[in-house]
Amino acid sequence: MRIAVLLAAVMLLGIGGPGRPDPLSAVPPGTRDAQDPFRSGARSVAVYATVTDGTGLPIIDLARDDFEIFDNGKRQVITLFESGVQPITVVMMLDRSGSMQGNFGLVRSAAEHFVGRMSPADKARIGSFADRIQVDPREFTSSQRDLIEILRTQLQEAGPTPLWNAVNVGITSLLRQNGRRVVLVFTDGIDLPMNGSPRNVSLKEAMKHAEREDVMVYAIGLASSRGFARPRGGRRGGGMRPVILEQSRPDPGLPKIAQSTGGNYFELTNASDLSATFSRVVDELRRQYAIAFTPELLDGKTHKLEVRVRRPGAIVRTRRSYVAKADR
Repeated sequence: MRIAVLLAAVMLLGIGGPGRPDPLSAVPPGTRDAQDPFRSGARSVAVYATVTDGTGLPIIDLARDDFEIFDNGKRQVITLFESGVQPITVVMMLDRSGSMQGNFGLVRSAAEHFVGRMSPADKARIGSFADRIQVDPREFTSSQRDLIEILRTQLQEAGPTPLWNAVNVGITSLLRQNGRRVVLVFTDGIDLPMNGSPRNVSLKEAMKHAEREDVMVYAIGLASSRGFARPRGGRRGGGMRPVILEQSRPDPGLPKIAQSTGGNYFELTNASDLSATFSRVVDELRRQYAIAFTPELLDGKTHKLEVRVRRPGAIVRTRRSYVAKADR
């Protein structure tokens, strides 16, 4: 019984865009892959929930009755619930801007840590953005060897930072995928395409795209400080002392898009923390709860979502909305 529920919950996460199957699916054990689009007639909304305590540690022992879900303020009946591990389909988008050049090796190593923690059921593609945006390979793969080879040989040279264009490309590449879909983006800067194009994607457009297509965005930002030296005490012969001129922080839109889509944002000040943070993203994705309900009305509008947990001190993080469209 648990296997059937798990497989159905996995299928739930492919909803929200044209060409994807209805989410409530039953797959006879041993006859289909866990993400095979086997249809049934029901239409559901799937929500992933990350639940932590006040210290940020995950709470992993919750049951169905601990959760309440609300659609535009109205409580819904939870039709499916799963607390086990479900497969991940992820696009990793890595900043290759000139300011990151000295840390390219650390970023590559951190991304390899992420790939090394993928399970055989997970799938990924590797993207990089600078003068252009590229995503490899052409199809999603579970091969850790192939993904690591891409990280070592196919990332592009340094260039500008078309951040929201890159996130939007990542979202688009996930549209035909089933299951839990994630864009993981890393950058140390602000959106700066420097291409003169009037078609550059804004934060607002990327956020709406992710919300409409039920894609979670996880973001890792690297902040850095820049300084200059001046005479100590303003006196001759007093030596020089460093003075902070400014602090360079990643784009302020990163926590916004992560929060709105049910993902998470991590801001670092030391590049040596990258590997641990990429691994933390994997750990968090593996400890999410899958919840589903059947909406009463498919009106084509954006509905507010709220998930509550009946556990004192528990903090729940999910996406904040869904589009109630008939082509789910």
